[in-house]
Amino acid sequence: MRIGLRLLLGFFLVLGISLFVVLRVLLDEVKPGTRLAMEDSLIDAAYTLAQLATPDMKAGTMADGFFARSLQGLHAARPGAHIGGFSKDRIDYRISITDAQGIVRFDTQPEAVGQDHSRWNDVVRTLRGEYGARSSPASPYDVDNTVMHVAAPIRDGDRIIGVLTVSRPNQRLQPYIDRSEQRILRWSWVLLGLSLLIGVLFSWWIASSLSRLRGYANAVSRGERAPLPVLGRLSGSTEFSDLAGALERMRLKLEDKAYVESYVHTLTHELKSPLAAIRGAAELLQEELASADRQRFAGNIQRQAERLRLLVDKLLQLAHVEQMRGLATREPVDLSALTRELLARLEPRLRLKSIRVRDELGQGHVVRGDPFLIGQALQNLLDNAIDFSPAHGELWLHLRAEGDQLEWSVRDQGPGIPDYARERLFERFYSLPRGETGDKGSGLGLCLVKEVSDLHGGQVWVENVSQPTGCLARWRLPA
Repeated sequence: MRIGLRLLLGFFLVLGISLFVVLRVLLDEVKPGTRLAMEDSLIDAAYTLAQLATPDMKAGTMADGFFARSLQGLHAARPGAHIGGFSKDRIDYRISITDAQGIVRFDTQPEAVGQDHSRWNDVVRTLRGEYGARSSPASPYDVDNTVMHVAAPIRDGDRIIGVLTVSRPNQRLQPYIDRSEQRILRWSWVLLGLSLLIGVLFSWWIASSLSRLRGYANAVSRGERAPLPVLGRLSGSTEFSDLAGALERMRLKLEDKAYVESYVHTLTHELKSPLAAIRGAAELLQEELASADRQRFAGNIQRQAERLRLLVDKLLQLAHVEQMRGLATREPVDLSALTRELLARLEPRLRLKSIRVRDELGQGHVVRGDPFLIGQALQNLLDNAIDFSPAHGELWLHLRAEGDQLEWSVRDQGPGIPDYARERLFERFYSLPRGETGDKGSGLGLCLVKEVSDLHGGQVWVENVSQPTGCLARWRLPA
């Protein structure tokens, strides 16, 4: 399982559990909390009304006294109030007064007068001097429709002479409870969606940053010329940017060390042959030799010295290109004109071997890149074609557009590539005998071409052709 999916699942799991617990607590507290608030207000109302009913209870005029007359029109009142989007058009209070024996002496519902309420918790507890309250069904046939009763004592000095009970249906609070629960659920879903979106973005950011760093590390391990990934503004100066910088510094140190070690080994190997030849010729020149032999050995020293110079020059060029992570500048480069300019410089070598050139380069074929590096690569391809061409041979130079790419090619009439050498042509310091002399080159030309091609996002091939026999080098570049 990918790390981004793991992070998302972990985040979603933690969020889901937290939201479930919080939501469960909120929903479980809405209804009890609302009813407790109503009970608190009923206590205040019961004790206030008990004080007002005390004079009539003492005088024995509870049924038709001042208190009863004051409440005659209670149920006929129409408040017409609007509370939080809900209309209230009637009074929901029921007020009941019982004597010390629990017999109802007054009730806003007159049919209840004379009933025995002495067994109800609100009455019996209040008569004992305790807090009396109960919540019971409004009728035996509707157990879900409950009514809350809160009682207060009516006192004559220290003696309890009656109980006043204020009742209110719990169902009247249900619209407020339902709306609160709906709002909680709705905003919970909104919060869940926003949190999930944040979790997705956060997981994507972490996974994307890690994926880029992993891709960069894998590319470096494969020896590719990979640029350091840009992690974007979100990463800022976080651990990811620090990790990217550490990877880049580690890569540079490891590459420098490996680069130096590789060059030391290969350069030492390549220098042995010309140095041995120079040393042998120098030792022989110290002896008495004929003039012709002396000239031959001196010429050998000169050729080997030139080979060393060429090797060092190309080695420096290759080292410069291999250390480049990308092109510093990109300019329009006319491949047709550049190739003809290089051919003009190579005119003496072409004349020396009587090589004819068939020009099929066309006009105005332009790519964007580094003119110097492209020229170096073309120079090496042309040098190889001339070196391997026989005297009085012919070179075909061709340039064509293929979609959004240009393909430059040179074909010679040389002996072609041996089967054992095909896989090693672009290997550093690998070279084949050239022409009639059998001398080997530096083995760095095609390696340089490959590096320049990679820098420009191109591809280069060298293959054998027939009719006539020869070798074809093709270089494809983005137009």
